[in-house]
Amino acid sequence: MRRQPSPSSRALAGRANPRSFMSTSSAARRRLMRDFKRMQTDPPEGVNGAPLDNDIMKWHAVIFGPDDTAWEDGTFKLYVEFTEEYPNKAPTVKFLTKMFHPNIYADGSICLDILQNQWSPIYDISAILTSIQSLLCDPNPSSPANSEAARLYQENRREYERKVKEIVEQSWVGEDGEGDGDGE
Repeated sequence: MRRQPSPSSRALAGRANPRSFMSTSSAARRRLMRDFKRMQTDPPEGVNGAPLDNDIMKWHAVIFGPDDTAWEDGTFKLYVEFTEEYPNKAPTVKFLTKMFHPNIYADGSICLDILQNQWSPIYDISAILTSIQSLLCDPNPSSPANSEAARLYQENRREYERKVKEIVEQSWVGEDGEGDGDGE
């Protein structure tokens, strides 16, 4: 079943005006413009992203929890920042939504090979977001960013999935606004 973009993800995609990016023409910016156009015309299933306002180098993205997993029905927001070295250098990607996952640090940073030592210029924003979505269901507990999540994933899967479902429910609460984490 193909998940339809939520109203918030449609608004996310509608925030950026492609014409406002045309005045800058570095190789990185041209590539990001192509990535953005491709994401609009052929959106990958379960992920969405768009540049912030008039800055093609800074994006907000949304990953939807994959169906038939503990992450199902979750809506997870991310911030992606590119440098002028893109696509030769990976962007910085962080979850804005609170996460409980073996490969996600408390600050939202992600421990994923393609964002570090396995980066290749062939990856675009769609591939990055799709890889992160896949990581949700297929963590690497031998390279933990969150030792408690890694331990539970390996030793007590039921408790791990209970905590993930709590995170999924918390992701719904932040739908209307950009919470700053004052609550639980």
